Amino acid sequence: MSDDIHEVFAVRYASHERRASENYIFGDPHDMMTAIFYYVWVIRGPHGDFIVDTGFDDKAAKERGRTIIKPVGEGLKALGVDPANVANVVLTHLHWDHSGNYDLFPNARYHLQDTEIAYATGRYMCHGMMRIPFGVDDVVAAVRKVFAGRVEFHDGVEELAPGITLHKIGGHSKGLQSVRVKTKRGYVVVASDATHLYSHIDEGRVFPITYNVGDVLEGYRTLQKLATSRDHIIPGHDPQVMARYPAAKTGLENWVVRLDVEPKDH
Repeated sequence: MSDDIHEVFAVRYASHERRASENYIFGDPHDMMTAIFYYVWVIRGPHGDFIVDTGFDDKAAKERGRTIIKPVGEGLKALGVDPANVANVVLTHLHWDHSGNYDLFPNARYHLQDTEIAYATGRYMCHGMMRIPFGVDDVVAAVRKVFAGRVEFHDGVEELAPGITLHKIGGHSKGLQSVRVKTKRGYVVVASDATHLYSHIDEGRVFPITYNVGDVLEGYRTLQKLATSRDHIIPGHDPQVMARYPAAKTGLENWVVRLDVEPKDH
């Protein structure tokens, strides 16, 4: 058996209803009510389970007006993942909805881009507008992990394990990274917020919370080069992911889906 082929899962844990115009710079002509979903991802293979992002907890959900469907830890356990046994966590970036639950993985080593932690703790955070997508407790928790020797920093493109590579994209957050995974159906890219929705990358549109618009747009090209096809790109917040991919097993419909198999419409 190859040592670089992995399974990939999306675990939905929360949702938020909002107007479509809130999802795009310059708004949306069809300003209807819509929803975004919140996910963490699991990469499973011969080198163990890798968790991509850690989501947020009930306290943060109440503060930000989000609805938790099922806690992150519960979704992981539905896949047979014990958070206490997880050895590697990738933080795609340090925004509040991707880097919370910071005590859930007590034995994990965290993987983060140099640029992201410098951004989240540097001069830009002196501005209230730039602080909006960050939670101070999440950032402080990340710094504490650095001092505890539990963070491995990356700069650009690096291999995490055979068949798993990290790719700095930037744009939405200065040090945002996506994860490319070799699977039996080709290279799947967990884009995270390099594209929030399919419509962002398909239509060349941009989510309003953005450090650099140009880097977001260039990032779309990078995602397309990394993925085997457009259907191998997994956006960070699109409800369609739940509809397009099959449940990981019976009983997990609309909660945990498998991404290393073909979408349902194929």
